[in-house]
Amino acid sequence: MPRTTERVTVYLDAELHKALRLKAAYTHRPVSEIINVAVRGLLREDEEDLAAFDERASEPVVSYESLLAELKANGTL
Repeated sequence: MPRTTERVTVYLDAELHKALRLKAAYTHRPVSEIINVAVRGLLREDEEDLAAFDERASEPVVSYESLLAELKANGTL
């Protein structure tokens, strides 16, 4: 592995563990590598969501009721 690693205990559903082992065997990759890639992807999505939230923080807040009224007024709804 390219970086230092940490050993952790993770409890997986039996079927998920079986699927991971099969994928690891099929792709000739260790289970830990598959898990690392998946976790990195999830964390990247969170980072993108937080960045989008920060970018929109200065936008005005619009209540559901006023948005609904505006959509009805312009014929969108």
